[in-house]
Amino acid sequence: MSASDELIKTTVNEIEKILNTKTVVGEPTTIEGNTIIPLISIGFAFGAGAGTGKNKDVGEGEGGGGGGGGGVKPVAVVVINKDGFHIESIKSGMASVIEKAVDKGPEMVDRMRGKKTEEK
Repeated sequence: MSASDELIKTTVNEIEKILNTKTVVGEPTTIEGNTIIPLISIGFAFGAGAGTGKNKDVGEGEGGGGGGGGGVKPVAVVVINKDGFHIESIKSGMASVIEKAVDKGPEMVDRMRGKKTEEK
């Protein structure tokens, strides 16, 4: 296996480790009888390359490299309780899902019970 093949294989294996259902659908949390499940959007990119060459003064050589980046953005929470379920969108990508769910928890509970909440 060439250096570039090994580099790409290693990179893909590491990415596969983070891409699973627990990454996109978070661990359920129960708050006041409501089970809250965070939904997360994941984006990533990577690249890898390698090569060999000859230089009459230096001789033969080879090299390779790789890099990547990614991000995680909360997009919604699923709220499940005795009355059914509800999906609450998270508009701010900067807040964590759990923080947003806790902040919106009382409002979501009131909505599910048919009550109108006052604007803050």
